[in-house]
Amino acid sequence: MAVWQLDDKLWFPDPRSGEPDGLVAIGGDLSAERLLLAYSHGFFPWYPYQTAREPYWYCPLERYVIFPGEIHVSHSMRQLLRQHKYEVTANADFQGVIRGCSTAQGRHEEGGAWLGPDMIDAYTRLHRMGYAASVEVWQTPDTAAVPDEQTDTADAGKDGRRLVGGLYGVTLCNAFFGESMFSLVPSASKLALISLARAMQTSGGRLIDCQFPTPLFAAMGGRPITYERYMEILRGGSSSAAR
Repeated sequence: MAVWQLDDKLWFPDPRSGEPDGLVAIGGDLSAERLLLAYSHGFFPWYPYQTAREPYWYCPLERYVIFPGEIHVSHSMRQLLRQHKYEVTANADFQGVIRGCSTAQGRHEEGGAWLGPDMIDAYTRLHRMGYAASVEVWQTPDTAAVPDEQTDTADAGKDGRRLVGGLYGVTLCNAFFGESMFSLVPSASKLALISLARAMQTSGGRLIDCQFPTPLFAAMGGRPITYERYMEILRGGSSSAAR
């Protein structure tokens, strides 16, 4: 096992040579060209921006994914969807979402915080190029949550809407590579993920890359597949049952 040192050239090593936790390489930059090459091969940057001098690149060999057609919508989420309590949009406020993912619940003050200014700038560039997308969850004035539901605050826009949750990620190879999500009210991030999966079903999207397993992703239909299967899907193979 080894961790490779990247240089100015655009390349990534075979991820099978990396560490068991998925760390494969260190170095390089966050240019759009390097990020697009990284995601097309299953790599993503993840490092503590307050202490690390250069990016860390991960590529876990067991990939945790959600196939859009397998998204699990619980009974409580079905009820929430029927209530039309929140408005969901796509790419309406990418900056608001990525800032929310960075700072919600004081994340930026934690020692291992990874979504710092350089990462925000890098994904904003990808968004402007059409390679990164966001899903926003809005609270409208006539559907405001009762005080004990509010877990944080969000500034209201000119129309009175408040951005209370969302997610963002990279869109490439007919897949969505999830980067982060946040919720300022209960279930907002779940609502964003369900909306993303349903939109991908309509558009023919193949998979949502969750990067690492979490209880939330498991409850919503996530499951592991091999890196080989993952790359087959990205390269255009079938997106049905994992091997």
